Formats: sequence, C-alpha cells, structure tokens
Amino acid sequence: MHAKNLRAARGILVAAALLAFAGVTPALAEGSWSSHISDWAPGSESRRWQDADRDDVATAVSFQGCTTGNNDFKNADVALYKDVFGPDKSYGSRLNRCDTSTWGDQSPGAYYFTLEGVRSGGTLWVDTVSARY
Repeated sequence: MHAKNLRAARGILVAAALLAFAGVTPALAEGSWSSHISDWAPGSESRRWQDADRDDVATAVSFQGCTTGNNDFKNADVALYKDVFGPDKSYGSRLNRCDTSTWGDQSPGAYYFTLEGVRSGGTLWVDTVSARY
C-alpha cells in the first residue's frame, strides 16, 4: 500500500511540474509567412492571411534586402487592409525603411498589405518579406 501512495504522489508531482512548465512558455505568434517581392509597383497587394486573434501579437510586416528600379531604395509606404464585404478596411500606412512595420493586435479576419508608394524608383524588390500575426 505504501508503494501505491508513492506512485500516486510522483504522478501528481510530475503533472504539476508539466503544468507549471506549460505556464511559463513564451507566447508565440499565431501565424507567419515569408516570401519575396519582385517588381512591385504602387497598388500591388500581398497574399492574404487569416488571423484568428488567438493571441496578443501585433500584426507586423518585415522587409529585408530592398532595392528599386534604379537601385536607390529610400523607403516604401506599406498599408494594412482587412478583407471585408464592400470596401476593404484600411488600418493605415507605415513608412518602411527596409525594416519592420507594425499595426498592433488585430481582430479576427483575413488581412493583406499593399505597396502605397516607393521613394527613389517606380518598382520595388525585396529579398525577404515576412508577415507575423
């Protein structure tokens, strides 16, 4: 009978340790994707993604390795939109200097971003573009 109580106590301790460990794991983004951009002109749209809003992670778009048609990239205006019935809802544009633009934690829905404008060149190439949501 004593061995049975020890096994039960061990089981409870192991379960408690697993629950404690689960409680201290860092929160991760619900989703993300990465790709590249080739020869984008203002008005071009990214792929759409679905944010179920199961976390508190800000929606962010990151650019790495930016060039323009004349190889003199300065910055780009990038806007976030929510795909809704009727005109899509704009969350405003951000100035991206080949870095990360954020829009805060968004409600559930389908999202995409557009290139609103680019400085020093008419088209944009980005080696790695990623979205986190």
